[in-house]
Parts: sequence; C-alpha cells; structure tokens
Amino acid sequence: EWQLDWKNIQPALSSVRRSMASLQTSSLKVMRVSQLDSDILDSELFTILKEQLWNALSLFNPAFKESIEPELLALLNLALFKLSIYDTSATYGAQLQNLKYRNEWKHGGPLESIAKDAPLTKTQKIIYGVLSVGGQYAWTRTSRLVTSRGWGELDESDIRNKIYRVLQAGEKYWKALSLVNFLVFLYSGKYRTLLDRILGMRLVYSKKSMNRQVSFEFLNRQMVWHAFTEFLLFLVPLINIEKLKLRVTRMLFPKSYMVSSKGYDRLPVNQCAICHDNSSADTHTGAIGQAQDYTVHNPYKTNCGHIYCYYCIQTKVSVFGGEWPCLRCGEKVEDIDK
Repeated sequence: EWQLDWKNIQPALSSVRRSMASLQTSSLKVMRVSQLDSDILDSELFTILKEQLWNALSLFNPAFKESIEPELLALLNLALFKLSIYDTSATYGAQLQNLKYRNEWKHGGPLESIAKDAPLTKTQKIIYGVLSVGGQYAWTRTSRLVTSRGWGELDESDIRNKIYRVLQAGEKYWKALSLVNFLVFLYSGKYRTLLDRILGMRLVYSKKSMNRQVSFEFLNRQMVWHAFTEFLLFLVPLINIEKLKLRVTRMLFPKSYMVSSKGYDRLPVNQCAICHDNSSADTHTGAIGQAQDYTVHNPYKTNCGHIYCYYCIQTKVSVFGGEWPCLRCGEKVEDIDK
C-alpha cells in the first residue's frame, strides 16, 4: 500500500524540487577582515623565514647573496606553496583564520552556500604555483636585467627600450587591475587577489560551525601604548629639558658648590666663563685658562656684575629665561647690559 502512495506522490515531489531549484539562496558571507588578516600572517611568516635564511647564509659573501637572492626567495616561496596550498588548499595564515580555498567554479547559483565545498583541482593548484612563484621570480629577474643593462636609457627605436616600456606599462596595468579587484573584494567579499579571481579560488570557512574567537587584549594594549607614545612625542618638544634639569640641580646642590666645583669663579675678568664651559663640555679635557683663548668679545654685563660675551650670555638667557645661574657667583641672571 505504501508503495502505491509513494508512486502517486512522485509528480508532486518533482514539482517541489523544480521550484526549490529556482529559489534565491542566501549568499555565502566570509569576513573580509579574516581574509586580509590571513594575508598579513602569511607575509609575516615569509619575513621570519627569510631572516632565518639570511642568518644561515651570513658567512657568505654579501655580493654573492645579492646575486642569487631571487633564486633563494623563489625556493622559499616554492616550499611554502607546496606545504600549504598544494597539500592542504590553504596557506598557513588562512589555516589560522579557519579559512581554506575552494573551487568556486563548482559553486555557481544556488550551489554557493551548500555544506560541502568543492576542492581545488590539481590544475588550479599547479597554475597558481606557476603564476605566483614562477611569475614573481621571472618578473624580479627581468626587472634586474633591464635595470642593470640600462634599457630604459637607450634610444626609443631600440628594441630593448621598447621591451622596457612594455614591461613598465604591464606593471602599471597589473597594479591598476589589482586595485580594481581589491575594491570589488571590499564590496562583495570574494577573491582577495586578482590571481584568485582568475583561477576561481575563493577563501571560505574551513569549519562553518566554529565560532570566531577574538581577543582584543593585545590590540587594546597596543593602542594604549601607541596613544601614549604619540602624546609623549607631542609633549616632549614643549618641555625645556635643560631648564628643568637646571632647577633640579639647584634644588639638590647649594649655590656655593655649583660655583666652586667648576672653578669659574677664579677665572680672570677678561675670560668668558661660558666659552670655557662649552669647551669643557665638548672636549672633556684641558685645564681652565689654558690651551685656548677665551677672551670676552663684545662684552655684556649681567645684573650680578660679571662680564660675558654677548652671544654666549644672550643664548643662555634665551634658553633658560631668568633661571640660568651665573657661572662665577651662582646668582640668577635676569637681565644684561652693555
């Protein structure tokens, strides 16, 4: 009896299936920030491995390392590609963000949000490796060749100059297309790079049921330190460090000690104590009143009655205001007269 009922209901089930196939399905949403973070993590990983490789080759001739740098970086990129995308369909940064590549060409229309993701084909992986690793190496080597040979400086009718201009134009077009692709990515959330779009490789969640656990502790700490550093960079130029140091010194030591410790109170009247002090700070050698001539030029007298060069005393007054102590007696210099 149930078999007869099952046979009778088949036309209705077929009609329901056809109507469901034509329904609009919700599009798959993958967080853009996760995709961009995975790219940053991959770049940082490559930088760390590159530094380790350079340290391992530190005993080699720098010129030799410079000459084979493109080959070394290509081998490093090839190893990362083989162990990540080729083997697992995801870079290391993508794995940390719970992402993987899928074959988007198999997920058109209502199949975009189905539970099972179509894996990348072997052809997609190989082409991706050839273009990303081999293409980058070929471009680096070609750029070095045309730059070192000076092809861009040759006559415009020379075939080498034409090749140089074609390469420059190609680079500009690629950057322009990459910018357009990035803007489209920000709008739709699909295909982070132009190469991903060309090959139909889309980053999707590896485990769709996994909650995204985000800790903002490190980010908050970095933001606080960044704001504090910016505040210090703004505040420090506004503080007269020398004037502050002078005030602290006057609080800790008596006036007589500050004068007698340097011996400027025993200098002849025609000698500029500031010139001596500047010379001592620069050389840290020599006895006072010897080796050089520190005669006062264009003499000006302070309110305490001692004489200095006009340039020397005016500089101190401009920097310290009325806080600078006379090097001969320790009194505050508040004004000067000719």
